[in-house]
Amino acid sequence: MKSSKKYAVSQSCSLAIVEANPPENKKVVPIDAPIVSSYNDRIRPLLDTVDRLRNLNVMKEGIQLPTIVVVGDQSSGKSSVLESLAGISLPRGQGICTRVPLVMRLQRSSSPEPEIWLEYSDKVVPTDEEHISEAICAATDVIAGSGKGVSDAPLTLHVKKVGVPDITMVDLPGITRVPVNGQPENIYEQISAMIMKYIEPQESIILNVLSATVDFTTCESIRMSRQVDKTGERTLAVVTKADMAPEGLLQKVTADDVSIGLGYVCVRNRIGEETYEEARMQEELLFRTHPMLSLIDEEIVGIPVLAQKLMHIQATMIARCLPEIVRKINMKMETAVLELNKLPMVMASTGEALMTLMDIITSAKESLLKILIHGDFSEFPDEPKMHSTARLADMLSQFSDNLQAKPDDKEKFLMDEIKILDECKCVGLPNFIPRSAFLAILSQHVDVIHMKPVEFIKKIWDYIEGVLISVLSKYSENFPQIQSSVKRAGRNLITKMKEQAVNRVTEIVEMEKLTDYTCNPDYMKTWTEKTAAQQSFIHAVLNDVKKPENFSLTGFGDVKISHLRKYHAHLLQQAFDMKMRITSYWTIVLMRIVDNLALYLQFSVKNLVNSQFQKDIVAEMVDPRGGGGVEMMMEESPSVASKREKLKKSVKLLKESKDVVAAIVDQTSGFGDR
Repeated sequence: MKSSKKYAVSQSCSLAIVEANPPENKKVVPIDAPIVSSYNDRIRPLLDTVDRLRNLNVMKEGIQLPTIVVVGDQSSGKSSVLESLAGISLPRGQGICTRVPLVMRLQRSSSPEPEIWLEYSDKVVPTDEEHISEAICAATDVIAGSGKGVSDAPLTLHVKKVGVPDITMVDLPGITRVPVNGQPENIYEQISAMIMKYIEPQESIILNVLSATVDFTTCESIRMSRQVDKTGERTLAVVTKADMAPEGLLQKVTADDVSIGLGYVCVRNRIGEETYEEARMQEELLFRTHPMLSLIDEEIVGIPVLAQKLMHIQATMIARCLPEIVRKINMKMETAVLELNKLPMVMASTGEALMTLMDIITSAKESLLKILIHGDFSEFPDEPKMHSTARLADMLSQFSDNLQAKPDDKEKFLMDEIKILDECKCVGLPNFIPRSAFLAILSQHVDVIHMKPVEFIKKIWDYIEGVLISVLSKYSENFPQIQSSVKRAGRNLITKMKEQAVNRVTEIVEMEKLTDYTCNPDYMKTWTEKTAAQQSFIHAVLNDVKKPENFSLTGFGDVKISHLRKYHAHLLQQAFDMKMRITSYWTIVLMRIVDNLALYLQFSVKNLVNSQFQKDIVAEMVDPRGGGGVEMMMEESPSVASKREKLKKSVKLLKESKDVVAAIVDQTSGFGDR
């Protein structure tokens, strides 16, 4: 027979000694909540540290803190385990008792009067020990509705009273697969998502509550906890309702078919209107006298043992997590300080504002110099559109290919030339081609392509505008109050440069109409080669008895000639000669246009960066009629002011958090090995 006083000598629990069956007239010595009994000076500093971090709300900075998370299938007895641990009453009954995450924050107090209140939706609702359950139900109805639905909005219960340690536990809704009347059809998915959110962080201690009446391997809570904790190293199982299913319980908790790394604790919770003292005595009596349950090792039975294990496990987890918490605090503080330092300084005078504006323009100019002229795209390595020298070369090459594409006039070969010659004929010797005819056909060719160079140069300046705006946006991003003005000044500059470029390109194209001139020797060479086929061509058109439909000409391919037989040989000779002249010369004209545009492009881009950019942008920004950019810089935008304030608060919070953990981190080294 086990000792009837085993709870009184538990290693860390200093409970009052209570006989198993005290006489009715004998006063029962009050028993503190087991967590209180398990609290000692070695664990207390760790819990105090985490609670101070929690009070600082360091979790909003993305730093997870070790937390006990209570999960279990519906009606597994989760809330009963919590109230037994904490010594307070929680809502109990059929169906889902817990419909929102209930964050229980227990805080030790020296005041004899307990302070109990609820927090949710920026509300604070005071209550007392007698009305905790009703207050929780009322708050739950506000958060999740008066029906049977659930919500992931947390409800925080603060309990400050004598003997209560600083500790936080979270009770989550029980897992249910089949919706009942009033519950949404996706109730299972909602609860599952909520549970995974809380148990997934590696800092969470999973308190998996299992009913002795079910097969552990079929429990949904086991399946979920194993998804995030495969080895069970941070999962502790609590087996409730041991008195309802004692058969085979010993085998269940010793076989461990579900990999509970932190072990099992079997408990008997309160039943009906039992007081905590009565429930404790009945639990002790059950595991001491029951023929089956008494065989279970006393080190894994009872609420006091659960409290002892939980305290030690949480303290070990805290000690293990503290170095990583310190690392994250330092990293996030460095990041926040860096971002804060990147924000623009608050300017107190127009002189400071003007100097800052000049810094922006100078930095943007240096960037454009590298991007547009030197071909240095180190600032934008992963943005091909900003690799400007390459993109400009690509656009020029495409323009050249498009401009020099040969028109398909094989079906009406020589007809344009014949028409021009007929219109330009005059009284004179028959073997001379009128120069007016050549200029007319040349002008006709220029008119066909005259819009291509203009469209090309517009496309070029549209692209340059995109690059310039991207650079200006980058260097003015810390000054949103003037960013739109700077970009507007940049667009105005590009508009001016584009207009100048269009006028210049139009002149370049129109000049080709004025006269026919080139010093390029290729013209004569090409013309001579092409006219060599003149006689054979005339013969095929007029004298070949086979009357062929087509004739093969070098550089033209198979051209149609049947439509030319109605013309006189003299006219055909002139038309052929003009065709070869204009073809030879037109190749040179097109190349000359491409060359001129390429040179002008280089010249105008350099002029933009080296001369026009800084002068025009600054002039527009300092002009009061243009919006008063310098004065605007002295007005910090709401977004920057908000960001500055947020970063200041983050840095302050993280510094305070760093100070909190600095005092304890050295003391915890090796704690887990004790």
